[in-house]
Amino acid sequence: MRSVAGRFVLCLVFLAPACAAGLPALLIGQDPTATEREAMYAKYWGFAGRVVGGGVEPHWLEDGSRFWYVEGAPDSATILLVDPAANTSEPLFDTERLRGAVSEALGYGAPYDGLPFSEIEFDEEPSPDDPGSVRFVVDEAELTIDLDDYSVRATGRSSEMREQDVPRLVREAFPATSADLYEVRSPDGRWFARDDERDLWLRARIDDRLERLTSDGEEWFSWTVADAEWSPSSMRLAAQKIDNRHVDRVPLVHWLKTNEEVEWWPFTRAGGPLPRPELHILDVISKTDVIVDVGEDPEIYLSILQWTDDGSELLFLRMNREHDRLDLMAADPETGASRVILTETQSTFIKGIDENPSWRDLATPLADGERFLWISERDGWDHLYLYDLEGTLLRRLTSGEWPVSGIEAVDEENGWVYFRGQAETELDPALGAPRVYDTHLYRVRLDGSGLTRLSEGSGNHAFAVSPSREFFVDVYSSVTEPPRAELRRTDGRHVRTLSVADIGLLDELSWVPPEPFVAKAADGETDLYGVLFKPWDFDPSRSYPVVEYIYGGPQTINHPREFTDGVLPMALAQLGYVTVVLDARGTPGRGKAFQDVVHGNFGRNEIPDHVAALRGAAESRPWMNLDRVGIVGGSWGGYMTIRALVLAPGFYDAGAALYPVVEMYDHMAQAIEPYMGIPRSRPDAFAYGASTDRVDQIQGRLMLMHGTQDVNATFSATMKMVDAMTKAGKPYDLVVFPEVNHSLTPVQTYFVQTIARFFTENIDPGPDPVASTGGRN
Repeated sequence: MRSVAGRFVLCLVFLAPACAAGLPALLIGQDPTATEREAMYAKYWGFAGRVVGGGVEPHWLEDGSRFWYVEGAPDSATILLVDPAANTSEPLFDTERLRGAVSEALGYGAPYDGLPFSEIEFDEEPSPDDPGSVRFVVDEAELTIDLDDYSVRATGRSSEMREQDVPRLVREAFPATSADLYEVRSPDGRWFARDDERDLWLRARIDDRLERLTSDGEEWFSWTVADAEWSPSSMRLAAQKIDNRHVDRVPLVHWLKTNEEVEWWPFTRAGGPLPRPELHILDVISKTDVIVDVGEDPEIYLSILQWTDDGSELLFLRMNREHDRLDLMAADPETGASRVILTETQSTFIKGIDENPSWRDLATPLADGERFLWISERDGWDHLYLYDLEGTLLRRLTSGEWPVSGIEAVDEENGWVYFRGQAETELDPALGAPRVYDTHLYRVRLDGSGLTRLSEGSGNHAFAVSPSREFFVDVYSSVTEPPRAELRRTDGRHVRTLSVADIGLLDELSWVPPEPFVAKAADGETDLYGVLFKPWDFDPSRSYPVVEYIYGGPQTINHPREFTDGVLPMALAQLGYVTVVLDARGTPGRGKAFQDVVHGNFGRNEIPDHVAALRGAAESRPWMNLDRVGIVGGSWGGYMTIRALVLAPGFYDAGAALYPVVEMYDHMAQAIEPYMGIPRSRPDAFAYGASTDRVDQIQGRLMLMHGTQDVNATFSATMKMVDAMTKAGKPYDLVVFPEVNHSLTPVQTYFVQTIARFFTENIDPGPDPVASTGGRN
């Protein structure tokens, strides 16, 4: 499930600088020579940091209903204890009394003004007869406080001892779109599984000793704990061993060394040899290894799902290379024999990467060990189906022209499934159209009856359902409505409002709410939805050039849905532009037919759709000046930026392509093959989607920006575009960042300055309306 913690901020890796809340201090916002627009532009990069509160991350107590959460900034935090059944929310601590007790125990004043910590563990949970005791860490000292008399004592556990009890970092995320990898804790808490030196190891929690579990890992054929699953008994570990020996590699040059060094990274381009996964089940006592039969086809993707509750079978998913066949399978841990439980097929593709839901999230086994829930788009919309573990369909649970986007929780005892979906698209009076991207929480019975929407309020909702399945926390916002957190019963009844964001700090920005709009696609029939961002001093009698922020990848909704989404276009607007974000046909969230437009056609329809939508939006908005239009995007958005200059040279005047994909055949297989197939099977489609052989059509100014360590969209892609532009005699700007991967976070200050300079030089926003010697106060 999506996090409901803290600020409602979506930090996409392809535009990570948008999340730099403290950035203005680093930029021109404090430059005494900055113009009013420049000062506002700098301040808007800190937009998210000015939205205070509105988010809640519940930490559930053992009864499964009560929870605590942190409220306030780190230097003034408090912790609230919520009892949903009693409808109470009270500070867990008397802050002043606690600070005095902690200061006495430490021998010096406790740091900050509020609680000197934000993480706690209950040694004894509060009850009507006992307020309980709490453990926490202040300045590396672990302390326990008894809440009846506020006596504080040191536990005597060092930081090293505490670290033994929690999963440790195995390695940081690389590539940038992956997540940090941590050890995997066994159910009995005795062991942590990790990989190191190409093999699997076990770390004992009690004394931190390491035991080698495998010894046959080698270079390019190594073990990983990514996706690993312990059996319920903690006696077996299911893990993958990945064979990259035959996979092509890309060089990562470390230019900043005294003598340049070259590191090689496995990288499968479209049509190239895939890594070959092996699935193993290891006995942690005998160290015996059972290899699971995953079939004869070596070109597959595997995802370990979970063990059955009795440990008799391991459930996993097998996706073919084309992503049009997905098998739910079960393996015998004694023999490695496997069986296919269910096969899902599509004439186009099932799911690609990062869909909502991902193909890895389509199956949810139930605790009874006999049934599972399955999300299928077989009728054109993602819906819920109930099967038994023999693959027999028991019943369909949901239906209609709307998608299920993920399962949040299952209450088997009472027969309910709680899920995210878009079943009721409310009419937006200002838009005159449904809110197609709003996501809500629903529930339906396991017998298929009782479908009910549980959440209220427009916008995008994120949920945390209590372990007792009696309550849920709902954090939501829209592009025009700030975040708020509500506590509800799981029948939808409102219990209390937990937090409402304070946006008073936005007054300094003279914030103008974004304007959602709807316009027709290039086919003249399909509605496309977008958002317009305006400058702080917007005047409808003036004319504003337009800058579009584009992504266009077939796996992601780019349309802003939450209050702090779209910080890049929001900030750019302050320079004197109207900025636009929209999703064309071929993107997810609106049904199979809408997304299938991309199948075999990536790079063909997106730019015509965007041009048509911008023209449609401008028809009723005379302040949009389509004689001056720019475009910016990262990753697939970089590809689409280049495509815009190639396919619509008379429309787009300048484009900034950030760490772009340039040619589809040159990109990673798993990111393009689900939508386009393999180049040798669709050569004409891949040829049409190419841009390097069409650079002679470019009339606008192109800026390319790339990090040399990028293994999502390789640095070589930009070099090929540079070569094509040079040979065609086309001017271009090139910005290269050594040691930076598929994210501009390490160079965000320079990025923010450069992107502003590029557009103001190439898409003139006109004179600054007000001179400034330091920005607005």
